[in-house]
Amino acid sequence: MYLPSFSLAGKTAIVTGAGRGIGRAIAIGMAEAGADVAVISRTETDLQATAAEIEKLGKKSYIVTADVTKREQVKSVIEKIIGEAGKIDILVNNAGMNIRSKALDVTDEEWQQIMDTNLKSAFMFSQEVGRKMKEQEDGKIITITSVGGHVALRTGVVYAATKAALIQMTKVLALEWGKYNINVNAIGPWYFKTPLTEKLLQDEEYVKDILAVTPMKRVGELEELVGPAVFLASEAGKYINGQTIFVDGGMTIQGF
Repeated sequence: MYLPSFSLAGKTAIVTGAGRGIGRAIAIGMAEAGADVAVISRTETDLQATAAEIEKLGKKSYIVTADVTKREQVKSVIEKIIGEAGKIDILVNNAGMNIRSKALDVTDEEWQQIMDTNLKSAFMFSQEVGRKMKEQEDGKIITITSVGGHVALRTGVVYAATKAALIQMTKVLALEWGKYNINVNAIGPWYFKTPLTEKLLQDEEYVKDILAVTPMKRVGELEELVGPAVFLASEAGKYINGQTIFVDGGMTIQGF
């Protein structure tokens, strides 16, 4: 057989920041591919909506509210899911934020908040889940980074720094953990229609600038991120390791 399996049947996935936007879409997409999905964020009402969609697909959902920047809460999340599901096969590090300050205006508080949410949380989840995956000698870790970690954008220097760090973190973890049959990869989106980008995408001049550097001349739809995530989580992607797939309509070909 040369056609690999894209099925996630029998797998258990964790998706952080799963209440809205990219995380919600990927969580539901994992369920469509056959996985049971644990959804993590601070806001339970958002998670309930995501979990309801997962359960409509006939898959189990596990709702866990947590502050993903706190080590003890990260450990508690993982132990809870292991206790209920028995294992963790897939981790999607999606939790993230941005404060669009120019470099001269960034405060120490903004720096720390973005670093903790985007970078520290992804490392802690990867580290704690990685321990479990090492024991079972199998696992897939997917981190949502950004084109902003690869090319320079106009604002959001702290965001860009975290996303660049996530790309490099992905490479190092893949190098260390590949021998345990753990695949560590990343996905780097450009602009997609999400609650976080809604206001920006209402600005016609801003959208014009985005489209000017996007060969496909449109912003992305959330379902266009689901395919790459399922691919990396499935047997179809089992020999891909340490890579970042940019889902960007070609934007990173030329920069911004």
